[in-house]
Amino acid sequence: MEWTFSQLLIICPLIFIGGIIDAIGGGGGLITLPAFMIAGLPVHFAIGTNKVSSSMGTSITLTKFILNGYINLKLSILGTIFAVLGSSLGANTALLISDYVFKILMLAILPVTAWYVFKSQDLLREEREITAEITLKTDIICALVAFFMGFYDGFYGPGAGTFMLLLMAGAAKLSVQKANGITKVINFTTNIAALTVYLMNGKVILPLGIIAGIFSIAGNYMGARFFEKGGAKTVRPVIMIVLSLFFVRVVYDLLF
Repeated sequence: MEWTFSQLLIICPLIFIGGIIDAIGGGGGLITLPAFMIAGLPVHFAIGTNKVSSSMGTSITLTKFILNGYINLKLSILGTIFAVLGSSLGANTALLISDYVFKILMLAILPVTAWYVFKSQDLLREEREITAEITLKTDIICALVAFFMGFYDGFYGPGAGTFMLLLMAGAAKLSVQKANGITKVINFTTNIAALTVYLMNGKVILPLGIIAGIFSIAGNYMGARFFEKGGAKTVRPVIMIVLSLFFVRVVYDLLF
């Protein structure tokens, strides 16, 4: 499929902004995927090409989180396995049930989630404040969160990384650094799996994805630096922005 320089002028700045947001609090796809569609790409090419740039960008954030010690290997592997299982089940369920049902539920869930983010102290717990060892209960909660968020990602998708971060910090009682680290491992793995499918079906504009990916790398790097310096303080305002964007998108989808 052909692409033009004018499309790059639309896509690349939005990919950069989405990369910053995604590195800090997840949800960058709410910006990056529409960027490709606004530029005129058919929906399947938009999704497939977005997977290229988002995978490139997430790899940078993931690398920085590994170097900073934010990745718990056992929880990350466990979460990835259950997320893939949930995603597969969610994708198959989506073939049977309209996503209209999910969109209606989101209209109620998103304001409640925003209130939780505004009031909760879970997103303020820094890594240095977490002294308890990770127990079997933590393993089970992380596995369940990964499974249900994987199901959601396979069924509908937008904001899955943000919801996962919130639940890893709130339900599993992980520090925001550890929660974000596990979320990035799972996101990167599922992105690569999805990208493989789109490549095999010829739904990826690889040169465009790679150029956009350079901007995604830059955005993710900057976002990871903000997160590294600001810690938990940077997460709450970014997640509120993501939830607001998500709410607007759901309303738009339902109306138009």
